[in-house]
Amino acid sequence: MPKLSPETDHLPEETKQIARMHQAIAIIQFKLEKQVIDRHPEFNTSDRLLLDHIDYKEKTVEINGKHYPLENTSFPTVNPDNPYQLTEEEEYVLDRLQMAFLGSERLQKHIAFLFAKGNLYKIYNENLLYHGCMPMNSDGSFMEVAIDGEVLSGRALFDKFEQIVCMAYRNRGLEENRYLDYVWYLWQGEGSSLFGKEKMTTFERYYVADKATHEEYKNIYYDYRNEQKYVERILMEFGVDPKHGHIVNGHTPVKERKGENPIKANGKMLVIDGGYSKAYQPTTGLAGYTLLYNSFGMQLVTHQPFTNIDEAVSEEIDIVSTRRVVDQELERMTVRQTDVGVELEKQVADLKELLNAYEHGIIKPYIK
Repeated sequence: MPKLSPETDHLPEETKQIARMHQAIAIIQFKLEKQVIDRHPEFNTSDRLLLDHIDYKEKTVEINGKHYPLENTSFPTVNPDNPYQLTEEEEYVLDRLQMAFLGSERLQKHIAFLFAKGNLYKIYNENLLYHGCMPMNSDGSFMEVAIDGEVLSGRALFDKFEQIVCMAYRNRGLEENRYLDYVWYLWQGEGSSLFGKEKMTTFERYYVADKATHEEYKNIYYDYRNEQKYVERILMEFGVDPKHGHIVNGHTPVKERKGENPIKANGKMLVIDGGYSKAYQPTTGLAGYTLLYNSFGMQLVTHQPFTNIDEAVSEEIDIVSTRRVVDQELERMTVRQTDVGVELEKQVADLKELLNAYEHGIIKPYIK
């Protein structure tokens, strides 16, 4: 059953129809994942194949050697003898979906923008920005991941992931696009810098009541990012001076309601995902952060959730924010010290070289 907002008023029959559609597309997902997992045993994701672990007579599913009763026992599109086989109707739905995605001008424009401007990480003014995590092992070393015939870790893994994603986009629409399998791994693989968990328990959350099966254990990175020595190790891996650098980390909402601090590792790690999405606000207790950075240093601004117009006006909630100093520069940074300043100096050097060539007759003046 999909989660429905309590603010949305649905008729009972409408809710049932939404649930049927949600289940139908989820089953298609599970069937397609089987093809990817079979092609890539190195992904170590075979535990996600659960359709063939269902006892369709007893209405149970076996997970890690234990049998659990199914909450939903209707599988009209699943053949128990060949549970991962797509039906003709499912094939038709997939073809239509692919045509809709590839044929959407607005969507393709947005995706093209992401590939033209986006990166898995960004180094800017001695600050390292990334969305998810640095996959790590329990001993604090960087996790090795087999991808496209190479075993990589650390920054090299980020670079390889980005290359793979670009190749998948370049080959979009082709009948054979082997790079798409790695995009799936980025979404839910244990070694993915974007996912950062042991596994994605989609099936269990849909079909099993026991919440112990719903657990998605985070990578040890999320413990180590509280310690300065591990954060500095990551900074050095990316060639950033740990004395002056910071990591700006997104992806995981900060649970300030439970006392979690977005400023970690003695100010070296800043977690800026404070729950901007309304769905996260009951858990986080706030509505996100804004990171301010100028020549004086860094400040993290905390925002309160927006409830309604009347309350915002009467209690001025919309303008209430808390500022925390992250790092204060005793000596103000100049433009010359920034990445923009470095680029400006290169342009100045090029212009001087051009002027020198003109003055010495190496190039001739342009006459229209």
